[in-house]
Amino acid sequence: MDALRPYAPADRAACLAVFDACTPRFFAPGERPLFETWLDAPPKGVAYRVIERDGRVVAGGGWMRRGATATLCWAMVEPGLHCQGLGGRLVRARLETLRGTPGVRRVRLGTSFQTRGFYERFGFRVAGVTPDGYGPGLDRVDMTLRL
Repeated sequence: MDALRPYAPADRAACLAVFDACTPRFFAPGERPLFETWLDAPPKGVAYRVIERDGRVVAGGGWMRRGATATLCWAMVEPGLHCQGLGGRLVRARLETLRGTPGVRRVRLGTSFQTRGFYERFGFRVAGVTPDGYGPGLDRVDMTLRL
């Protein structure tokens, strides 16, 4: 059974292993130090959730809130487990939390072109595209959703 729960510092190595497995297809190698810092010293208004399967972290996703806007960030699923509903579960859980958060009216995210269609299924719309925005060959797609 999969368990969705808050991130704990003991999950750090497992989260970095999932990140590494998703690099370079979904993340640029240079992003790893940013993710490490984010896990070690999250800014105020940040939350991260993980999905654990058989005692092992296999997915994670976070959000940050600044005023009326929340940003989904650092979403990842172990590549061998794609298309099994884990990413959708993370998106739905984060959006449900944000919809219940007073004052949050908009959600945004930056993602790569490979996952654009995935987020469109949840109602996100493209706000802009930056060629090579995450690194060579890894375009950044900015998306928004009104709650």
